[in-house]
Amino acid sequence: MTPERPRGFWPMRDLPVVGWLLATVAIALLHPFVPAPRWLLIHLLLLGAATHSILVWSRYFTDALLHSPDDPDDRRRQNRRLVLLNAGVVVVVTGVLASAWPVTIAGGTAVALAVVWHGATLVARLRAALPARFAVTVRYYVASAALLPVGITVGVVLAKVQTDPWHQRLLVAHASVNLLGWIGITAVGTLVTLWPTMLRTRVAPGSERAAARALPLLVLGVLVAGGGALADVRLLAAAGFALYLAGLALMARPFVTAARQHPPNGFATYSVGAAALWLTGCLLVLVVAIASAGSWARADERFTWLTPYLAAGFGAQLLLGALSYLVPVALGGGPAPVRAATAELDRGAAARVVATNAGLLVCLLPVPVPVRVLASAVVLVALASFLPLLVRGLRASRKVRGGAEPPPARPAHRPRQAALALAVVLVAVTAGAVTEQAGLASFREEPVAAGVTPTGHTTVVEIEAHDMRFFPDTVDVPAGDALVIELTNTDDEDVHDLVLDDETDSGRLAPGDSTTMEVGIVGRDVAGWCSVIGHHQMGMVLTIRAIGAPASATPGPEASPAADDVHGSHHHGSDPDGPAPGFVAHDARLPAVPPGRVHRRTITVQDTVREVAPGVTQTSWTFDGSVPGPTLHGRVGDRFVVTLVNEASVGHSIDFHAGSRAPDRVMRTIPPGGRLVYRFTATRAGIWMYHCSTMPMSAHIANGLFGAVVIDPPGLPPVDRTYVLLQSELYLGPEGGEVDADKVNAETPDHVVFNGYANQYDHQPLPARVGERVRIWVLDAGPSRATSFHVVGGQFDATYAEGAWLLRPGSSGGSQALALAPSQGGFVELTFDEPGRYPFVSHVMVDAERGAHGIFAVVR
Repeated sequence: MTPERPRGFWPMRDLPVVGWLLATVAIALLHPFVPAPRWLLIHLLLLGAATHSILVWSRYFTDALLHSPDDPDDRRRQNRRLVLLNAGVVVVVTGVLASAWPVTIAGGTAVALAVVWHGATLVARLRAALPARFAVTVRYYVASAALLPVGITVGVVLAKVQTDPWHQRLLVAHASVNLLGWIGITAVGTLVTLWPTMLRTRVAPGSERAAARALPLLVLGVLVAGGGALADVRLLAAAGFALYLAGLALMARPFVTAARQHPPNGFATYSVGAAALWLTGCLLVLVVAIASAGSWARADERFTWLTPYLAAGFGAQLLLGALSYLVPVALGGGPAPVRAATAELDRGAAARVVATNAGLLVCLLPVPVPVRVLASAVVLVALASFLPLLVRGLRASRKVRGGAEPPPARPAHRPRQAALALAVVLVAVTAGAVTEQAGLASFREEPVAAGVTPTGHTTVVEIEAHDMRFFPDTVDVPAGDALVIELTNTDDEDVHDLVLDDETDSGRLAPGDSTTMEVGIVGRDVAGWCSVIGHHQMGMVLTIRAIGAPASATPGPEASPAADDVHGSHHHGSDPDGPAPGFVAHDARLPAVPPGRVHRRTITVQDTVREVAPGVTQTSWTFDGSVPGPTLHGRVGDRFVVTLVNEASVGHSIDFHAGSRAPDRVMRTIPPGGRLVYRFTATRAGIWMYHCSTMPMSAHIANGLFGAVVIDPPGLPPVDRTYVLLQSELYLGPEGGEVDADKVNAETPDHVVFNGYANQYDHQPLPARVGERVRIWVLDAGPSRATSFHVVGGQFDATYAEGAWLLRPGSSGGSQALALAPSQGGFVELTFDEPGRYPFVSHVMVDAERGAHGIFAVVR
């Protein structure tokens, strides 16, 4: 007789997984404000919630399948294992976020010990049990438990090794072993019996035989994939993923047979079925992506891009689907309480699953950033709905076990739920598209047909966009023909488009994308250009010549995206009343050096509408939503790991002067939705510029993509206050628009500013006290104008520029200005002897009058 499994509430079993899921949702909501949010989301979900659940439920199934007798002391031992596991995960997270490698090692060791202890317990149970039909499932658990310590070891090394290509290869190996080995193999073994049980049908004949044949392929696939990555053989890694797919294919027949016998009809089965599809689909993509990658940098980029879909599509849906079935069963109390809890966890089943999967599919597509953000929000809400429903399920089970009548069964209305979920996703897509297009106006010039007689013939031309040119850049079309342009962006990195002078617009094309433009009847010459900021100025123009057009046909205008607007000009006067209400000046204080010697930071490129002078708004390209971008602070020898995420509308990049790296990979342009990891070691002191290096670089810097890295000189004495000021130029486009690239080329700035806003520290002065020593780091970000930094009424008794002291503290000399060319930086120090208002300026006085002006407000 099978012993009764422990039922009812078990705190160490039930509470940690809820805690990890709540933490995952919290990080998803707060991700712009936390370090390494992507890493946190994946590890809180998979290392936290999923790993805890695997330890709990693989033991539960082992005892059930092997008919193992109960041990009175066993729950205490399980509690100790679970405490060790969860404490280890907390320590791992702490160590990684604090860049404290010894702490990471300690946490990884604790997790590995807990899993090895768990695996040894399973082996002991397997050896002590009589032969059982589905003992193969326990072997899956043992195999996965043996693989996780390997993946943890690789992960701990990964936390230490920050240089490419080793970091990239370690990342692929770590994720392959942990995600496919630990979670994937456990899931496949469990579903041999759990899937038909959830479907309330019989296990398909031959399931155990298929499982026994699949297990070696799955394990071998994981080892080959991880080994191929470590051995620097991409094709071997791709072959490992293919072997894993072959193992899944062996399991597909019994899986599909069970579903055909009794189709899925509830959240648990819908969700687990969708998870299986995501695992299979992601592996198919992964095989092709890794095999076709020309380098580990490209393979790492593709693997990193796919990982969130494996985590959410496979990992999250598998976990939530399985828990939706298992929790009511584990709570027990008889059929009525189980049905009551299941009914609550099944609420909105079709809507939740459709919203999750449709939203993930939208995120997979090359959609604008606002569309992806709103679609991912729909996915988050759909997945997070499990938590309040879990609470409702627990309450329903308790009420029925307490003697209350179970609630009547409700009709499911699955088609209506699915339609509603699709409608929500479509609304999100539409809202995102409208947001993307907000503020765009249409103004059409003279019709291209221009009074010619149509010939009835269509001319089709193929045009490629790459390397800041259209190929061909001149097209001859017989007057009266209809013109169709097949446009393809064959650039490796940059986004391009084609806009004609009648406002026919291809829309933005990511690398590899194509579109068809129907221009219509051509009766005059037509001008075209790429409207991405600066591309037109670099020569990305197209001329369409109407051959045989009447001499009276009006030629198209010499169009330019930076030309004057319909009224002929733009006025950019500053409002004498000052900034808009609620204005807060950019924080000029130097941030403290973070703890540890490895500093991890995610920097997101965004299109940000912001006030740049009183009464003047522009759409800036920003690092983390501000101009300048965040100031990074460290010491000589510190390592920086910066993840650049492009959520803007065009391609961008980043170049850190503070590190010495070959530009080819780390400074490459990434398209919208892309990301890269830039690692460097600060080997020399100074204030170093970082900026977007995508061409035209002048326009990208002028539109806001720059910032500073401050590396303290060894032995730098402390001071009372430290400020950071970055001088740059503003070349204003139309109100609310982007930088005017023609003004950039002509070097005619509208404003010269400190920290991104004209005269902002006149309106909100920087504070200081009499007798305090003040250090001011200054960087000239340009892109074109030099500075001569001066404090009116003050004298500098220490100056430092470009890594060297010009005037050391305590010497008899003094300095009145710090001269810097674009991209140069240093600091000055002074003490204010009297209270008052001390202006600081660029002593290139025309620039001070353009906005490079602020005030120190000194009090006693």
